[in-house]
Amino acid sequence: MSDETGTTRRAAHLQLDEGVAGRLRDRLPLVAERTVTAITAEVPSYSGALTGSMRDKIQHAVRIALGTFLQLIEGAQATDPSTPLTPALEAAYALGSGEARSGRSMDALLAAYRVGARVAWREVSTTTVRSGLAAETVAEFAELMFAYIDELSAASVAGHADELASAGRVRRRDLERLTQQLLADEPEDTLRRSAERADWPPPQTLTVVLLPRSNVRAVLALLSPHTLESGEDLPGVEPAEEMAVLLVPDMHGPRRRQLARLLHGHRAVLGPVRPWTRVSRSYQRATRALALGLGPGHRGPVLDTEAHLAELVLSMDPEGLADLRAQVLEPLAGLPPATAQRLAETLRSWLLHQGRREDVAADLFVHPQTVRYRMGKVRELYGDKLHDPAVVLDLTLALAVPPPTPAGD
Repeated sequence: MSDETGTTRRAAHLQLDEGVAGRLRDRLPLVAERTVTAITAEVPSYSGALTGSMRDKIQHAVRIALGTFLQLIEGAQATDPSTPLTPALEAAYALGSGEARSGRSMDALLAAYRVGARVAWREVSTTTVRSGLAAETVAEFAELMFAYIDELSAASVAGHADELASAGRVRRRDLERLTQQLLADEPEDTLRRSAERADWPPPQTLTVVLLPRSNVRAVLALLSPHTLESGEDLPGVEPAEEMAVLLVPDMHGPRRRQLARLLHGHRAVLGPVRPWTRVSRSYQRATRALALGLGPGHRGPVLDTEAHLAELVLSMDPEGLADLRAQVLEPLAGLPPATAQRLAETLRSWLLHQGRREDVAADLFVHPQTVRYRMGKVRELYGDKLHDPAVVLDLTLALAVPPPTPAGD
């Protein structure tokens, strides 16, 4: 902080004899005591706070502030009028920082400055008037004193704001670290320590939401303030996706439907509910759904992974599914590819619709006679195997999910 302030420059024009300055200095302890008493009585936030050693510290701080002011006035008579204000301003800055750390706003401290300025001036003005100081000098003295209080107030405001900004940055880093540890499935004791460090209250459950980063701000405004957000590239998600992850607390039970409604229109993927220390499982399922192309379209509804469990289960071993498909479709291997594909599609629909010919025809957009003809061919190729429950199970699993489209198609 610069020593050369507006108050310092104005003090150079004030004439105050040594006798008056001495009497003012002698009254500093009394002025400080009365100032603190008035602040305690008139500012509710400090009514029970300024007691014991804390009261002594504040009285000492008031004496230092007033002493610095008098030193400033006395310096006006010296050859170098720029008496340093840095210690007083730094003390005021530290006072503002301390208020922020205590969780109080600046309202109480600014009110205390106003009360303190009024009481201090009443005491000081009484001394200056009784000392026979000219009215013009008393007026200058008042202007200078209140300008000094304004500078102290401004320093406290700056300290309060800087402390909040610094604390906010630290907490954001702690929350981001906790989010990454949750996604990485760190041990529970590590997660609990990180949650405590970040001042984050652990919920009963967490639910993962994947959505485009451009939609994050709008969605966060609708969710709990304890929702965690990852601002880093997501493991298991291609950077080109530009997706973000939110960990939403306590949206289990009926509240899951509420969450889905809140996310409508935001192209979100909704993972399953999990205990908060095991939310990595929710993340893994949501990213798997995204990787499988199950995610919603540009303007589509929310993708709830709970509605796609069969696809997700069958996708866990892609090579195993491909082998099973090749095995159960081996009777069709000798047919032309187009014919084999049509029969496989018909068999799949037949299994899913439990042999209801009209439903199969509606599903495939063909005539029921076409379904009858195709299923006759299938029965010729499979024979009695279609009556074997184990074969039916394999066919159902193998054909439950359409095969992936070959690259380049």
